[in-house]
Amino acid sequence: MFMSYVYSFSFAALPISSLFPFLYFMVRDFNIAEKEEDISYYAGFVGSAYMIGRALTSVLWGVVADRYGRKPVILLGTSTVVIFNTLFGFSVNYWMAIITRFLLGFLNGLLGPVKAYACELFPDEYQALGLSAISTSWGIGLIVGPALGGYLAQPAEKFPSLVAPDSLFGRFPYLLPCLCISIFALFVTIGAIWLPETLHFHNTNELELAEEKTDEKKDSTIMSLFKNWPLMSSIIVYCVFSLHDMAYTEIFSLWAESPKSLGGLSYTTENVGTVLSITGVGLLLFQTALYPIAERIFVPIMVARISGVLSIPLLTTYPYIALLSGFMLSFTLNLASVVKNVLSISIITGTFILQNKAVDQHQRGAANGISMTLQSICKAIGPSCGGAL
Repeated sequence: MFMSYVYSFSFAALPISSLFPFLYFMVRDFNIAEKEEDISYYAGFVGSAYMIGRALTSVLWGVVADRYGRKPVILLGTSTVVIFNTLFGFSVNYWMAIITRFLLGFLNGLLGPVKAYACELFPDEYQALGLSAISTSWGIGLIVGPALGGYLAQPAEKFPSLVAPDSLFGRFPYLLPCLCISIFALFVTIGAIWLPETLHFHNTNELELAEEKTDEKKDSTIMSLFKNWPLMSSIIVYCVFSLHDMAYTEIFSLWAESPKSLGGLSYTTENVGTVLSITGVGLLLFQTALYPIAERIFVPIMVARISGVLSIPLLTTYPYIALLSGFMLSFTLNLASVVKNVLSISIITGTFILQNKAVDQHQRGAANGISMTLQSICKAIGPSCGGAL
């Protein structure tokens, strides 16, 4: 039951990157770019807006989660997805798209409390499994979101017999994927009403409460967390990887959809959605069948290290993949995408475990808030720089 909660909340990651398959076409339709090669430049800022908003408030939501509980922050985060992701689908110009994405990140402090929730929910011997479930389902959300965006965007062009050009989804061609994700987030929000609070599960007697209050006065300041080297070193690794991973997420879609004359693959949003759907299935199979075995043999941190090393040669193969065609292009691209995202999830799981074991329970919300702030800054840099490049 509790694992289903974790999976549901982690799938609220859907809106983070669901826009990337259709972002190129959305910015093109806004008519803000004077030349076709400038579309990626403007698209990068829309992709970064969410992370800039999240960077400004992640520490705040972490402190709120430590003081008032994980549940209120989770409820606010899922409700934010319902409202602002829908408004993003109604965007009629470039600046409306940027503002709605910014507010979506600004009011959404979901991931940090969910990570803390899993650590408090599972015993020590099962924490690796719990955090693996979060990182994998979050990662699948980051894959399934773009897949939905790829399949459901521009429905009047793809399904003319079902969607008329003058209908709601014809006039707002990017609303349908956003609305589907928002409806899912609404069901998650309703389910979260019955979510048990974990913040005080381990503090059942007055002596423990008194001792923790004394400890909090000494150790719960933000500055004490910055002096925690095991925590900060894991956050630094996470931030560097986040910049790379978010840049890859946007560049992949822009590269695949760009014309071959500009070095792209001339893929449609549907083609990109197919690649990402296959990747999502591969991630799910990896988490359920292979990761538990790898974690028992190598321990999560070693799995993360090995994955980081293997990612380097894999990423260097992408320029050569563009030289292929037909079946070999599809097969190689899907295989590379699955392997790349499997390695990414392994790295994320290892850093999650390091971060949550480096602090006590009453500091986890703030620690995850710091992590989310720094990570969001890096993820904001990733799309803007990636789009410009």
